[in-house]
Amino acid sequence: MPHFVIVGAGECGARAAFALREKGFEGDITLIGGEPVAPYERPPLSKEGLAHTAEPKFVAALERYVEQHIDLRLGIDVIDIDPTTKVVTLAGGEELGYDKLLLATGASARAFPGLGAISERIRVLRTHADACALQSALHLGQHIAIIGGGFIGLELAATARKLGVEVTVIEGLPRILKRGVPEEIAEVITERHRQEGVDISCGETIVAVEEGADSVVIRLAGGKIISADLVLVGIGALPNVVLAEKAGLALDNGIAVNERLETSGADIFAAGDCCSFPLALYGGRRVRLESWRNAQEQGTLAAGNMLGEWSSISAVPWFWSDQYDLTLQIAGLADGATTLLRRDLSDGAFILFHLDDTGRLLAASGIGHGNAVARDIRLAEMLIAARAHPDPEALTASHIKLKSLLAA
Repeated sequence: MPHFVIVGAGECGARAAFALREKGFEGDITLIGGEPVAPYERPPLSKEGLAHTAEPKFVAALERYVEQHIDLRLGIDVIDIDPTTKVVTLAGGEELGYDKLLLATGASARAFPGLGAISERIRVLRTHADACALQSALHLGQHIAIIGGGFIGLELAATARKLGVEVTVIEGLPRILKRGVPEEIAEVITERHRQEGVDISCGETIVAVEEGADSVVIRLAGGKIISADLVLVGIGALPNVVLAEKAGLALDNGIAVNERLETSGADIFAAGDCCSFPLALYGGRRVRLESWRNAQEQGTLAAGNMLGEWSSISAVPWFWSDQYDLTLQIAGLADGATTLLRRDLSDGAFILFHLDDTGRLLAASGIGHGNAVARDIRLAEMLIAARAHPDPEALTASHIKLKSLLAA
């Protein structure tokens, strides 16, 4: 009986395990996770989950793993992989042989340079345990300083304000969300945070972080001093590649895989936050995506390819963020765009279309209240997948339905 092992019991690994069963695999499946909690969804941790951390949003009930004959092992680290003998070694010494192996090891919070280990007053937010610790430390009237004006930091800022916590966001770049969001959208988000009383300081260099008995002091290069009850470091994540590197697998901004999620090791696949892959839709450019949908899609794709389907990655990158009553959605990759067009929707919502110099639609970014941009972003995603060259005037004309452009 063949044995498939999945290292990493997060969204991606769990989806892969269930997909194997859905696709008819009758062999043994072992799903191994380092956290003592069953696979759960991470996006809620910085949103509504932070206020209700007693139990995370599980991918599936424990009973389903039993029903599907998935051997779920929690709170156990895999410490070694031998690609030659096809054996993984667990902490404690147990060895498991595999016929196919999937690495879904995810990513870890990036540490702030020069800052020591996470402590009572200096924290990160990546796991359910992090969320529980952070939630228990946040109290009405406290002041939290967030280092990093990216998605995690800003989502946490919005959630903290709902809890009555004073918030300061410190960003080293000239504006928030510099790497992933157009300036027009960043301005909307900045203004919304400031309406809620969040103090956002951009273009700042931190020269020292000093933890005291009852506060943390952050010293900025310009001489400004920020004192807070708690500091949250939210400056991105690093792919977990230690196992892959130790096993001699090729790395390139994560575990390097091909368009079928195969690593350089025979019968070893990688998927989700931990891997980088070539995206044919963008000329084979190698990318690494940290998103909920990507974890789901690649988990399913990896399962199929472990069974010999040999399907290639074709999905359009997609990401979303909720902050207060605003929802941001992004489809595609805007790198290489030379033209930016705006489509205004109702109630202040709008979408920005990113086109290259040939007129091809590369990406779309939208923001509005609730689901105001969801339908049009979905249609834009389909246009991107079709490598469409839509009429620029039609893109900006809100009375012309995007669906008609797709039909054309």
